[in-house]
Amino acid sequence: MGLIQREIERLGIPTIGISIVREYSEKVRPPRTVALHWPFGHPLGEVNNARQQRVVLLETFRQLYAISKPGTIVDLPFRWRRENYANYSEPTTKELSPFT
Repeated sequence: MGLIQREIERLGIPTIGISIVREYSEKVRPPRTVALHWPFGHPLGEVNNARQQRVVLLETFRQLYAISKPGTIVDLPFRWRRENYANYSEPTTKELSPFT
């Protein structure tokens, strides 16, 4: 995916990848990546855990605008099946806007 991300970015469209194998992302060096240490096939979280999946997506979008250095990989702090997402503070519209 990192190679495709670079081509999309050349067209002026920002991208971010979600990686569950950080070492692969380190080798490919995509423009922006968030990493989770979760099982293969579950980059957004557990099946039927909508709150967990929403939190992962929102934090990924937050990092899309927060990461400024190309090739940066941010390790998200979420743990597989042991995280309480009820207290997660969702990003504000300002945090998710490229025009701020």
